[in-house]
Amino acid sequence: MADQDHADQQHADQQHAEGISFAAFVLSLAHTAAVHFGDIPDPVSGERSETNLPAAQQMIDILALLEAKTRGNLTAEERQLLDQILYELRLRFVEANKPQSRIITP
Repeated sequence: MADQDHADQQHADQQHAEGISFAAFVLSLAHTAAVHFGDIPDPVSGERSETNLPAAQQMIDILALLEAKTRGNLTAEERQLLDQILYELRLRFVEANKPQSRIITP
């Protein structure tokens, strides 16, 4: 067990030294999807953009591809983060595709 802890620490140290971790990369893609949904301001302009569902779907597809290609090679925390982000983004995509219902139609 101590060998596994040591290996995990070396892996974490290596990621820190390289400047980006898997979690940071996944969160960056999720942040980009949120910008495309119009949920958060664009980091460059500082303004919320119009909803761009095809671009948001592309970010979800990239994350799903990443999940498929890294299956079995992630730590439990990385897998949980990726699974949770994919779940939340897919749910957000379904909500964004629902027609806006109005109580009174003009």
